[in-house]
Amino acid sequence: MFDVPFWLWVVFAATVVVSLAVDLLAHRSAHVIGFREAAAWSGLWVGLALVFGAVVFLVLGGTAGTEYTTAWLLEKSLSVDNLFVFALIFAYFQVPRAYQHRVLFFGVIGALVFRGVFLAAGVAVVNRFTAVLFAFAAILFYSVYKILKGEEESFDPGRSLAVRLLRRVVPVRDTYAGQKFFVKEAGKHVATPLLAVVAAIEAADLIFAVDSVPAVLAVSDDTFIVYTSNAFAILGLRALYFMLSGLLERFHYLSTGLAVILGFIGVKLILQATHKLVSPAVPEIPSPVSLAVVVVVLAVSVTLSLRRPADAAQGKKDGEDADALREPSPRKVK
Repeated sequence: MFDVPFWLWVVFAATVVVSLAVDLLAHRSAHVIGFREAAAWSGLWVGLALVFGAVVFLVLGGTAGTEYTTAWLLEKSLSVDNLFVFALIFAYFQVPRAYQHRVLFFGVIGALVFRGVFLAAGVAVVNRFTAVLFAFAAILFYSVYKILKGEEESFDPGRSLAVRLLRRVVPVRDTYAGQKFFVKEAGKHVATPLLAVVAAIEAADLIFAVDSVPAVLAVSDDTFIVYTSNAFAILGLRALYFMLSGLLERFHYLSTGLAVILGFIGVKLILQATHKLVSPAVPEIPSPVSLAVVVVVLAVSVTLSLRRPADAAQGKKDGEDADALREPSPRKVK
């Protein structure tokens, strides 16, 4: 655990609040986010994360800075799967492209809250019960198995628990009303499908947290490091989604690369737990090595994807996924 000064927490919180406020003001009017705008915002979020990482290096030292960078890059790479789920949700609910940024904005706020709770709980459990690291490793190895076997997460946006609970609490109309989440009908407030979409986005994030939380806890057991790295990765997720629309199908080796990374992190967890519980003679994997592995595997995955395009059949399937990213399907909102 690092001795994090209180003012650094304040700087982080202020950075997040100000950034979200600027983002909200910049997108207060509904419009379709184009590639150039998304790329500019994505560059801004990445730059902000790297600047904060430099501050962590200067204030907390090289070890903390390396752990932060590794955790941020790991979460950034794992979040790519979220983008396909976003496309699925937008297609299911037939969300107009002009309203998608607003949905993701509130989805990010919810993710920041829930990830904070999960990560704080995870750090507390790991620090108290080191043996839980073996369970976390098992979760990651199971994720590797599913990825390599081609078993995708089964997620039905309309039947997710969050959406079903929402429908029990408040009536949800079938049509949108601009960017509004609630409208008044017959003297009563009813929700628009946009609120159901936010609920589905939050439910999807909870599913992905099952993989990402154990993975990031393998990098660091410091609450400040794991939460700030996750927060900056989540903040840039919206811009990344709009920037990569229609391009994700080209990175067909990325899932294999993520499997390799998760497997490596699982081994790191086992060594870490064995070192603490069995014998100090068991080596641990240093943070710089973890960072190097993540960077190299991602670079190789992207390079191979670009140099060895998928075959025609795979390209057709991926093209369908890309269409989902570009435009919602004509499915009726339920």
